[in-house]
Amino acid sequence: MIVVDANLLIYSYDTASPDYKKSRAWIERIFSGAELVGLPWQTVAAFLRVVTNRKLAGFRLTVEQAIQIVETWLEQPNVRLLAPGDDYWSVLKRMIVEGSASGSLISDAEMVALTIENGGVLYTADRDFARFPGLRWKNPLQ
Repeated sequence: MIVVDANLLIYSYDTASPDYKKSRAWIERIFSGAELVGLPWQTVAAFLRVVTNRKLAGFRLTVEQAIQIVETWLEQPNVRLLAPGDDYWSVLKRMIVEGSASGSLISDAEMVALTIENGGVLYTADRDFARFPGLRWKNPLQ
């Protein structure tokens, strides 16, 4: 399963981003492919939070536009929303401790726990994820 971090989704809709073309091509390819794609609730919420925030410079969408984009993703037959399961807490605790995560890195540990619990590979442009042992991750922009 491909688990998607929010940064790739944000880049793929921000035409001013230097990563726009690569990210957009990758997102279109995975959403139209056969491999299962997992979208953690954190990813969806982060996308909505960033692309609709008028206080941030650059590309912004209306709430309605952003919601429609998310709906389009969720209509794809290979896309699933990921939520914590029975093993989530034990994996999260281990990732916090073994990854030396605190503060803002706790949200990264949450994403890692969901990815590991679902047997996925996290796709992200954020190198902070290298700190978590046992996480399989890739940067599709490199």
